[in-house]
Amino acid sequence: MTKLDLLSDRLDVARAVVEEAGALALGYFGEIASLVVEAKTGGQDVVSIADREVEQLVRRRIAAAFPDDGFLGEEYGFTPSGSGFIWVLDPIDGTSCFLHGIRNWCVSLALMQDGVTVAGFILDPNARELFRAVAGQGAALNGAPIRVDARNDLRSGLVSVGANGRVPPRVVATFIEKLLAAGGMFVRHGSGALGLAHVACGRHAAYYEPHINAWDCLAALCLIREAGGWTNDFEAGDLLAGGPVIGCAPQLRDELLALIEATLRETSV
Repeated sequence: MTKLDLLSDRLDVARAVVEEAGALALGYFGEIASLVVEAKTGGQDVVSIADREVEQLVRRRIAAAFPDDGFLGEEYGFTPSGSGFIWVLDPIDGTSCFLHGIRNWCVSLALMQDGVTVAGFILDPNARELFRAVAGQGAALNGAPIRVDARNDLRSGLVSVGANGRVPPRVVATFIEKLLAAGGMFVRHGSGALGLAHVACGRHAAYYEPHINAWDCLAALCLIREAGGWTNDFEAGDLLAGGPVIGCAPQLRDELLALIEATLRETSV
């Protein structure tokens, strides 16, 4: 069986699994008042039974179909691969929004082959939007091709900015200050995966977060690249440790990087 055959088999399973996971998550979203919620490390880093049940569902489905594949999930960690394939899952990206009844959350599933992300699926069950990308085959939203926004610059497009408790507040605040001073505008989405996916389909011009985990971004970075955008080489870092993420329409790359570099110099990070 060729590499293409191996990939094709997994893509068929991936779509079905993501849609099943999205339906399960949406069911829990309708019962958020009764969900058991735990804090992970304090602040806004929380987990619910919904996160855990969705991840367990996906792990079971993938293991049944491809028992030698590896898996990296937000809730249950890393399982090494014996096949060269690794699935990377955030069962509910945007848990804080989810638990407050805000619809800015999604299911994010990426597939890596020999260390490279070869496919990404992001399902927004509330909007009934399925983003899909396969390396070398383009990106689509509900089956229709998508592209990054080639028209806007930092002064006319929206830059989605991510923040979390792992990053000193001054880093995010300084970047936003510099973006506003340059004539730009920021939005805070609440879900890194969705914020990045919205870059891929042209709704946002760019996304920046000083630190993000692999399960939050790998699927969406594949989307952006396949939609004609530029991303930093997140995969070159430590996937278990995470790192900075940048995704944008190509014409914003140099100016966005200049703002980020100026921010990091000023905040000594």
